[in-house]
Amino acid sequence: MAHSYTPGLRVTSYTTLQRRRILPLKGDVIVKVGDRVRRDDVVARTDLPGDIATANVVNRLGIQPSEIGRYMLKKEGEPVEEGELLAETRPFITWFRSQVKSPITGTVETISSITGQVLLRRPPRPVAVMAYVDGTVAEVISDEGVVVETAGAFVQGIFGVGGEAWGPVVRISKTADEVVTPDMIAPEHHGAVLVCGALATLAVLRRAIAVGAAGVIAGGINADDLKELLGYDLGVAITGTEEIGTTIIVTEGFGRISIADRTFDVLCGCAGQVASINGATQIRAGVQRPEIISPCDMPPADANGYGHAGGLAVGDPVRIIREPHFGRLGTVAALPSELRRVESETVVRVLVVAFSDGTQAVVPRANVESITR
Repeated sequence: MAHSYTPGLRVTSYTTLQRRRILPLKGDVIVKVGDRVRRDDVVARTDLPGDIATANVVNRLGIQPSEIGRYMLKKEGEPVEEGELLAETRPFITWFRSQVKSPITGTVETISSITGQVLLRRPPRPVAVMAYVDGTVAEVISDEGVVVETAGAFVQGIFGVGGEAWGPVVRISKTADEVVTPDMIAPEHHGAVLVCGALATLAVLRRAIAVGAAGVIAGGINADDLKELLGYDLGVAITGTEEIGTTIIVTEGFGRISIADRTFDVLCGCAGQVASINGATQIRAGVQRPEIISPCDMPPADANGYGHAGGLAVGDPVRIIREPHFGRLGTVAALPSELRRVESETVVRVLVVAFSDGTQAVVPRANVESITR
């Protein structure tokens, strides 16, 4: 039987995962190997340097840069409050006195006798890195962070917005192809991760944000709704920094698309359990997918891994990940061995995908991903 090898989404009711939790700058790691951590435990912290502000002392006082030291009231390294005097002239007639006050609260960074500028630095900003998932510290990276190991259900989505969040999984839709309505989301869903069926409409997303839901998981989303929600078009850069109040994860693609059966089953199996989610997505180099992780101590009876990279054979389900069939689900109908010329005029290996409506499409093998194993 012909086989092809292709990347795929991982969908499994039980697996072991590791997540690196790294500081943006070197700092202090406050846990050790073997420690049990919860998702909201701080595992490392540091201070980001404050922003710089300038004060052009020589222009304000009408002096030469080389004279700046004679008129400064503060030295390098000394703290200063907003509105506090930095420098002043001392004329015989006080009415002619000139003063320079600090525009910020912070510290005097440098006093330059070359440029006449005084650089001030705002207070450092503390940054704390949390564990993100319930698990065990498997590795400590000195002064930088840790690796947290956990086990449980794991689902990768195809697209997402919003950063890390966590909350109990609540199944809103009865079936994978149901389109939920805003009235199905109640105030008691505050802090929950909502499984919302085939389509997360703009009204549903706004309702979820209004009640303070931690996340929304759906098969599809309309591109126009996403633009309206964000206020701008998304480019090809990584997502995950959007501050919209709720993390959104799409498991299938754009438009109304039912959640894949296996994915829906795994999500339903997580109902009532706390899941950690992250909508960060990058589709170019360094591919990153949105994810749902629901830790548990013991594997369920039906534990089974889906979507690992591996052999792709005739009859296997796939998803097309590039236009003109982006997001469509189908099965592999054939795996021709010969190279074929495609619309872009390149010669590549292809496969034939059969869709549920009886139609077929020939697509490059690089344009599909496996959704089962």
